[in-house]
Amino acid sequence: MDTHPAPDLPGIIAEVAERLLAGGLQLVTAESCTGGWIAKACTDRPGSSQWFRGGAVVYANELKTVLLGVRPATLLAEGAVSEAVVRQMASGALERLGGDVAVAVSGVAGPDGGTAERPVGTVWFAWAARMAVGTTVRTARHRFDGDRDRVRQQAVATALRGLLVS
Repeated sequence: MDTHPAPDLPGIIAEVAERLLAGGLQLVTAESCTGGWIAKACTDRPGSSQWFRGGAVVYANELKTVLLGVRPATLLAEGAVSEAVVRQMASGALERLGGDVAVAVSGVAGPDGGTAERPVGTVWFAWAARMAVGTTVRTARHRFDGDRDRVRQQAVATALRGLLVS
């Protein structure tokens, strides 16, 4: 039995929407293991078109390269589930999709695909923002417990909560 309650995605989205609207900012997403769930959570909220521009679901490495400009050499050297790749995904989302703020996610949701270095539940995040002096990017890595659905749900909540960090 899962002892952790499901995250309150509508509540988190309400906070994200308020923050973005107050700043006149537009959000874009770059999703791999979450498969568009972040974008779905955003668009579940009425009026999201005022602050959510859209996103890219880039499950295949080729699409990370073609749609977001992730360098093939980075994918080869670091792997898709890495800080370097999510950093390039977030920056690429801002450059290619527009917007003012981006979130990128890549991970191993399971039930297989994990390695000793990147076990199931490992997820990398990047949050990028356009600033007067250029684009800033911050990253984080988390390891989530649970089945595939639970890992992905926690990743969505973490990605969205990261947008609330100043």
